[in-house]
Parts: sequence; C-alpha cells; structure tokens
Amino acid sequence: MRLTFLILLIWITPIYAANTETPIRFGLTAVVPTENLRFLDQWSQYLEEKTGRKVEFVQRKSYREVMDLLDTGVIDFAWICGYPYIQARETESLQLLTVPIYRGAPRYHSYIIVYHSSPYKRFSDLRGKSFAFSDPDSNSGFLYPLALIAKKGEKPETFFRQTFFTFNHAETVQAVSEQVADGGAVDSYIWEYIAVFKPDITEKTRIIKKSPSFGFPPIVYRLGIDTDTVIQMKHTLENMHQDLTGQELLDRLKLDGFGDYSDSLFNEIRALENTVQNADPRYSVVQTD
Repeated sequence: MRLTFLILLIWITPIYAANTETPIRFGLTAVVPTENLRFLDQWSQYLEEKTGRKVEFVQRKSYREVMDLLDTGVIDFAWICGYPYIQARETESLQLLTVPIYRGAPRYHSYIIVYHSSPYKRFSDLRGKSFAFSDPDSNSGFLYPLALIAKKGEKPETFFRQTFFTFNHAETVQAVSEQVADGGAVDSYIWEYIAVFKPDITEKTRIIKKSPSFGFPPIVYRLGIDTDTVIQMKHTLENMHQDLTGQELLDRLKLDGFGDYSDSLFNEIRALENTVQNADPRYSVVQTD
C-alpha cells in the first residue's frame, strides 16, 4: 500500500507542478476575428501542448487596453496593431515576436468603405459626411484616414460633419452597412474575413479606396519574459503550418502562417505617423510606460 502511494505521488507531482506554474497570458484585440469562444479554447490548447505551459487568452475591446496590460506586465504576449507597435515610448517595453502571413505576404491594407448604393466614389466625396473610425490606436482604422485628411491640409473635425469610434473593425463595417455612418475605415483582413463568414454584411458596403500595403498587425512580447518562453512561443507559432492541427487553426484564421520579419516592415506606418504629427501636434504624444 505504501509503495502504491509513493508511485502515485511521484506520478502526479510533475502534473501538479505544471498546473501551478504561472500561465502564459496572451492578449487579443479586435484585430483577431474569431467566430466563437470554442476556437480560442482550441488554439490555447494547441499552444499549451506545444509549449508545455498553460496559455490563457485575455481579450479586450480596445488596443489601448491591451497595450496597458503589456506595459504593466499583466500579459506576456499580444496580437496588436502596427500603429501602437511603432509609437515611441519613454522606456521601450515590447519587442516584435512574429508577423502573420496573409495571402502570401506579411501585409494588409486599409479600406475606406461606404454603403453599397451610396453616390460616394472617392474619399473626397465624404467631406461633410459622417465617418466611423475603428480605434484611435488603429493604423488602418484611424491613422491612414487621418493621413489622407492631413495631406488635404485639414483636420477630421473640419473635413467630416461627424466622427465616432466603434472600437472594433467588424462594428465599423456593421455601422456602414446599416448607414449609421456614411463611410468608415477598416482593416482589409477583417473586412475580407467577414465577407467569407457574413457576406450579407459586407455586400451592403463598397470599397472606394484601398491604401498601399502595410506591415500586418504583429505579435509582440513584453520585455522581461524569460528567453526560453519567447523562443518557444515564436517557434510554436511559426511552425503551426507544419502539422495538421496547426494548419486547421490557421485555416480558421484565414492565415498562411506566421513568419520572422524585420522591424522595417512597419516603416510605411511610421511614415504615416510622421505625416499626421507634422500636420497636427495633437498626435505627437510619446507613450509612457
């Protein structure tokens, strides 16, 4: 009896130790389109099996909320937008981990959309109209249209009659499809994702302007995480396409995979930021940690 007890104790101790180890916390925002919570459960389970650590996804509505969680060390990794990634900080607190590959490249676009039967054909046609921005820390949903306005020598409050934030690209598409806004700016990846799963929504919208390509919203990690965890997570994500379960999850995300890319991938976004800051000092704010 005593021998049986000792064997059981030896067998369950590693399991107990693994279960009590601090989980890896992974932040997600609206940049990640997910149809249901079951998908996130499956993805976290996959990451747990590959890393040997419990993985918890932490969802927040806005990019700023996720960035605050990174800055305070509440989360370890996050899938964020390129705009908050390139913003200057008094103390650097995050690093690039990996970049999603979408339709063969680590790039995406901003779409300026309008209601499908509206008369608007160009961005300039939206002067004096209502406009939905997606998030104040979004490149495609805010920074890009700001740069378009800045190049015209104007500001949002003088160019548009009314503006508002939806804090979600999908909700921006919804707002335009329901004519709550005359136009909106959205992430092309999100619009195209919705077009697959909910075509009745995107069919009520029309793209009138497509931006140049930008570096795809990256996955980052906060400084201070142990090197082994960083290497393990990077290897796991960048090798998802090599096994059946990982490929199935990528298919659900409509991604080709994840890849190792240089920080220079986001230089186009930096150029947009410079355009906007030079035109309007309100956007020349250094993020504090």
